[in-house]
Amino acid sequence: MKIRRVVTGHDAQGRSVFVDDGDAPRAHSFAHIPGHAFAQVWQTAPAAGVPHAGGDLTAARGSLLPAPGASSLLVVDFQPDAVMASPDMDFAAAGAEMGAMLPGLIDVFEQDSPGMHTTDTIDYGFVLDGEIWLELDNGAQRLLKAGDIVVQNGTRHAWRNKTDKPVRVAFVMMGAARRGG
Repeated sequence: MKIRRVVTGHDAQGRSVFVDDGDAPRAHSFAHIPGHAFAQVWQTAPAAGVPHAGGDLTAARGSLLPAPGASSLLVVDFQPDAVMASPDMDFAAAGAEMGAMLPGLIDVFEQDSPGMHTTDTIDYGFVLDGEIWLELDNGAQRLLKAGDIVVQNGTRHAWRNKTDKPVRVAFVMMGAARRGG
C-alpha cells in the first residue's frame, strides 16, 4: 500500500513549514492475504503537544495500538471475506505475516472467533472506498459505505467485507483506559 503523507511543523523562528512529503514509512501489502494492506500514517505519544517536538513515532514500528492519551492514524484495505475462505489460503504463512506486521493489534484478535477483537481505543472510522459490514458481539451488523463514519467505543467487533473487492477504511485511534464495569 502506498499512501502519500505530508507532515507540517515549525522552523526555528516558529513559522509553518513542510517537514515531510513522501510515502507513509510504515505500510505493507500482505503477500499471503491478497488485497489486504495497511499503512500507519502517523502516531502521537500520550499528551502530545504543539509545536511538534520532532521525530516520527511511526518509524519505531512499535504497537499499532496507541497507549492511553496517544493516537494512531491507520489506513486499512480489507480483503473480501471470500479470500479468507479460499482453499488456496496458506493460513500459517498469513498468520506469521500478520504477527510480524501488526504488533499490538494482532494480539487482540480472538482465536476462536475469527475477526472478532476488542481494543482499548476510541476509533473514528472513515469508509473511503467500497462498503463493509461492522459486526458486534451480539450479532448485530450495520453496512457502512464510502462516506460513512463509525465511532467505535472500545466494543468487541469484527469487520466483514461481503463484496468481491477490497474496501479502504481510515481509522483515527485514540488510546483510552478501560473502565471496570
